[in-house]
Amino acid sequence: MKQGNHDELVTVRDAGDRGVGVFAARDFPAGSVVLVGVIEAELDRNTPHASQIGIDRFVLHAGLMPMANHSCDPNCGIRPNATGAHNLIARTSITEGEEITYDYAMRNYTIEHFPVPCQCGTARCRRRITGWKDLPNERKSAYRGLIAPYLLDLDKLTGRP
Repeated sequence: MKQGNHDELVTVRDAGDRGVGVFAARDFPAGSVVLVGVIEAELDRNTPHASQIGIDRFVLHAGLMPMANHSCDPNCGIRPNATGAHNLIARTSITEGEEITYDYAMRNYTIEHFPVPCQCGTARCRRRITGWKDLPNERKSAYRGLIAPYLLDLDKLTGRP
């Protein structure tokens, strides 16, 4: 399976209590593409490793994307590419050696498959990994522009802010 064409700009290594993680192999300025998403397989439902790519579409990503860890205060966001896969986009400047993280709520409306508590260790930690549906409004606002657009459509359909 073809890997994302930015895979050589990151490395995989031990991330402590979180298992393995993806780390920057060079500096990334805010707004740059850090990892290009490639769809490996379509799924018929949400699973622990599924990425939501539409209101009712789920996929598995190929390459290093599945190894990028969650953070409640991430340095990356997502932006769907032409294939519908998620690219990781730097929210902030990322320095070489820094772990690449994103909030899984940026891609999935609901998340039911992760153990409690969250292990991101950030000052903004919500203590559990939640989907977009359960994300505080302050975080939703902070993430605008770097989330999957169908999440906003689902908010409208369900009457959420």
